Amino acid sequence: MGGDEIMIAIGIGCRRGIAKESFVEMIQRVLSQIGDAAEVIELFTIEDKHDEAGLLAAVADLRLPIRFLSRAALQSVEASVMTPSRKAETALGVASVSEAAALAGAGRDGVLVMSRIASEGVTCAVARGAGR
Repeated sequence: MGGDEIMIAIGIGCRRGIAKESFVEMIQRVLSQIGDAAEVIELFTIEDKHDEAGLLAAVADLRLPIRFLSRAALQSVEASVMTPSRKAETALGVASVSEAAALAGAGRDGVLVMSRIASEGVTCAVARGAGR
């Protein structure tokens, strides 16, 4: 990424074992809400989800890049999380997965533009920034 491009970072959280279709529906829903801007779009989640089959199948079908972030990266943006999750805190030690992943992925000057939404075991949030 270079120049004046703005990163659209979509953070994704989920319960274990969610079907590909649930991820596809959620990501398409979010993409339709953020519009058809010519910006760089990447998906981000916590490294603990690196083997989540439904998520991996969905991003392959949608041809979107996904990056797995460390717990420390998510914890570093917790002050900006708007919708903390007790489940994420208990299970993973982070205040949020989707919102924190979006913010961390958006990089410097990252701003949450869509707080967490949830459906069928999948959560998504969107941030804009200069990128990682």
